[in-house]
Amino acid sequence: MTAPLVIFDLDGTLIDTAQDLVTSLNHTIAAADLAPVSYQDLTHLVGQGARVMIRRAFELRGHCIGEQEVEPLLERFLAHYKREMPGASKPYPGLLEALDRISGAGMTAAVCTNKLEELALPLIEKLGLADRFSVVTGGDTFPVRKPDARHILGTVERADGDLRQTVMIGDSVNDILAARNAGIPSIAVTFGYSDVPVAELQPDHVIETFDDLTIDLIQGLIQARLQANTAVE
Repeated sequence: MTAPLVIFDLDGTLIDTAQDLVTSLNHTIAAADLAPVSYQDLTHLVGQGARVMIRRAFELRGHCIGEQEVEPLLERFLAHYKREMPGASKPYPGLLEALDRISGAGMTAAVCTNKLEELALPLIEKLGLADRFSVVTGGDTFPVRKPDARHILGTVERADGDLRQTVMIGDSVNDILAARNAGIPSIAVTFGYSDVPVAELQPDHVIETFDDLTIDLIQGLIQARLQANTAVE
């Protein structure tokens, strides 16, 4: 039988990257003499990768930019972010213990993020977490990204998982919608970067800390989804 698979989002779920994202974004938009953004702005900016974050920062300051204008700004962002990595970014409290519980129960962990691979992979490595995850898929791993279900489906396939034995954990609407679109249960964390209370996104469950991420919870959500699917059939 295939081991249960627990898929995590990265920014705002596994790792608190807010300070470094804001610093690199402000370094980037300073090239256009835009006023800096704040942490409070971040919840409206993140979730769809660096290109979209830059574009949204310009829109926040009353400017619209085209794709050709975004590219050099993206290079500026990437260079700064990678140079400072891991910076102040760190795992959320209780994460390592939760990952220990998952692996100790014979479950597999993976990462599915809209962050570019060239940013996600070295960040995970530099924080000493690379061996914790069977696969890491980024916003450029496939032709699609969350909330498209195929981002999750591709992650499950690369992890040699079974979609029927999979749970998604995230902090944003993209994570919850991706899970819903893929037909798997979702767990939302309250400590991430959502611009609305995560309960309003209607995940299957909400946790306030990783201490709440128990094996019983994961197994219960998977079992409930299996029973619901069987009843429909």
